[in-house]
Amino acid sequence: MHTPHLSRRSLLRAAALLPAAAPVLLPAALPDLAPLPSGAPDRRLFAPHEQRFAPYLATLAPMVNDMDDSGFFAGGWWRNPAAPYNARVQEHVFTLAWFHANARPWNPYAGDASLLAALDAALGHYLSLQHADGSFPEYSRDQHGLAPTGFGIGYLAKTLRILRATGALPARQAQISAALRTAMTWFLDGGNRTVWQERLTWANQTSAGLAGAALALRLDPDPALSARLTEAFARIATAGLSTAGFFNEEGGHDMNYNFEVMLPELADAHHQNPDPHLVDMARAFTGFLSYNLLREPDGAGYLVNVAPSTRTSTRWYDEVRPDPDRTALNWTFTRQVPLLSAFMTAREDLAEARAAWAAAPDPVTPLAKQDTSPRILTHALDGERFPTRMQRAAAIADLPYLRSADFAELRRDNGQDFLYVRKPGLYLGGYFGTRASRARTGLTFLWHPEAGTVVCGLNDNNHACWATVFPGQVPDANGSLPAAYFHGAPSDGRQWTGGRAPAALGIRYGNASVTTDVLITSRTVRRTVTANAAATEQIPLVLHPSDVLTFTDGTRAAFGGATTATADGFDVRRGRTTIRFRWGTPLEATLAAGTVRYFRDGSRRFHALRVPHQGRFDLTVTMG
Repeated sequence: MHTPHLSRRSLLRAAALLPAAAPVLLPAALPDLAPLPSGAPDRRLFAPHEQRFAPYLATLAPMVNDMDDSGFFAGGWWRNPAAPYNARVQEHVFTLAWFHANARPWNPYAGDASLLAALDAALGHYLSLQHADGSFPEYSRDQHGLAPTGFGIGYLAKTLRILRATGALPARQAQISAALRTAMTWFLDGGNRTVWQERLTWANQTSAGLAGAALALRLDPDPALSARLTEAFARIATAGLSTAGFFNEEGGHDMNYNFEVMLPELADAHHQNPDPHLVDMARAFTGFLSYNLLREPDGAGYLVNVAPSTRTSTRWYDEVRPDPDRTALNWTFTRQVPLLSAFMTAREDLAEARAAWAAAPDPVTPLAKQDTSPRILTHALDGERFPTRMQRAAAIADLPYLRSADFAELRRDNGQDFLYVRKPGLYLGGYFGTRASRARTGLTFLWHPEAGTVVCGLNDNNHACWATVFPGQVPDANGSLPAAYFHGAPSDGRQWTGGRAPAALGIRYGNASVTTDVLITSRTVRRTVTANAAATEQIPLVLHPSDVLTFTDGTRAAFGGATTATADGFDVRRGRTTIRFRWGTPLEATLAAGTVRYFRDGSRRFHALRVPHQGRFDLTVTMG
C-alpha cells in the first residue's frame, strides 16, 4: 500500500483543525506559495541565457509548499538523506532568493511575501545546523562535513549578495555574514584534515569552498581570511591536481566531477578572484581532457574514456548541449585556455537550440525530485561568452590525436598509468597499475580517424570492460594490472618509459591469473592473452545502427540483438572503413547488445563481443 508523503507543515495544519484537550503551541504556519497561472511559464518571455530558469520556476511552488514550517526543505527535492540535519538539502535558499529578487515578465514570484517568508524560515533552519566551529553536517547531525560546508559557503554567499542587493531580511543578512566568517575560518585552515589532505580525496568539494569564500570575501573583506584564501589557492594547485593532469577524486580521476563540477567551481572562483593558480589548473586539466574525450567524426560529439573514472559513469558529451549544461561556466577559461573551446557548445549552435526551445509548443516540465541542482542557476549569474564556431573548430583541430598521427603519451601518478597511443590508423587508450575505486584497468578505448570510436570500456561494470573474464564474470580489469612498456614486442623489446613513440609499441600487463601482451603498429593492435584457466575475451564495442556486422563464417549479426557463430573473426563495416577482429582459429563467439546507449539520440549502442577460450587467446584488430 502506498502512503502519500505528508510534510510536517501538512500534519501541523491538520492537527490545528482537531479539538485539543489542552492548549498546544504550534510553529507559525508558512503560507502556501501560489501555483503558476494557467499556461505559464511562456517560453517566449525568457531571455535566451535565462531559459535554464524555466523548469525551476515550474518546480518552485511544489518545492516551497513541501517545506516544513521549521524551514526544512521536506519532500526530497534535493540531496539525500532527505533529513532535517542534512545542510545540503537547504542549498535551495539561493533558488528562493533569486526568484524573490528578480523581476521578469515570466516571474510572478518577484517580491512575493509568501516566498520571502519561506526563504526566511529556510535560512533559519539552515543556519541552525552550523556547528560552533563553522562546519555543517550532511550524513548525521554530528558530522563536520567537507561537502556541506564547502558548497554551503558558496550558496550562502550568493544568497547574501542577493539579499543585500534588495535589502530583504536584514537580520538574516547579519546572521549569514557571521556564519560565513566562521565557516571560512574552519574551511581555510590548512591544518584541517577534513578539508585538506596531502592529496585531496574529493577536490571538487574543496574547490567549491574556495569559490564561495572568494565571493564572501568580496562581500565582507577580511585581510586575514583573504591571505588564507591566497594560500589555499596555492595549496589546491598541488594537493588537488594530479601530476597526470586530472583533479583528484577518490584516489584517481573522475570525468563527471572533474569536468562538470570542479572546473566550473574554479571558474566561479576566478570570477571573484583571478588568482593565477586557477588558470594554471584549468590549463593542466584541459590538456588531460584532450586525450580522454574522443571526437566522433560524424559530429555527434565526444565519447568519454570513462573506464578510469572513479565515482560516476558519464559516457558522452553531445555536440550541442542546450540548457541546462553543467559545464557551461567553463567558458570562463576559454580565452586563457583556447583548447577548452573544443569541449564547449559553439555560440551559434547554442543560439539555435535556444531559439528552438522558445518556439516549442510543449509546456515547460517541472524538474524531477533530486534532479534540481541549484548550481545550474548559479552559472547564469556572471554572463556568458561561449566560443564561436570558428574558435571551436580551431580548438578541435588542435586536439592531440587530430593534430598528430603518431605519438605515445604516458602519464603517471599515484601508482596509476594513463597511456595514449596514436598511430596513422588508430588511437588507443589504456589505464594500468593500481586500480582506483570503480575504475576498470587494461585497454580502455580504440578509435579510428574515419570510423570514430569502435571500442570503449565502461567503469563500474564487469560486463562492459575490455578484459579477460574468468568464470563467475570475474574480469582481470576489475583489479590492479601493473604494466611495462616496450620498443616493439614485449617478448624481445627494450623497455620504453616515455618520450618519442616507438614505431611499434609493446605493453605487458597482468596479475597472478593472466598475462596480456599488446603490440601496437601503424594500423593494428595485437593482444596475446595467457591465462592459467579457461576464460573469455570480452570486447566492449560501440556500434551504429548502420554498421554491417559479419562473422567470418558468413553469419550476419543483428544490431541490438544477440548473435552466436563459430568463426575465427568478426568484421564491423562502418561507411568506407572495415574493422577486422581475428583470433586465428574457429571458436564459438557471441555478439550481444546491452542496455547502454550513447548520445542524446541513443542511436549508438553498447554491444559485447565475447569469445570463450581455453586460456590462450591471440587477437589481432586491423583498423581499416
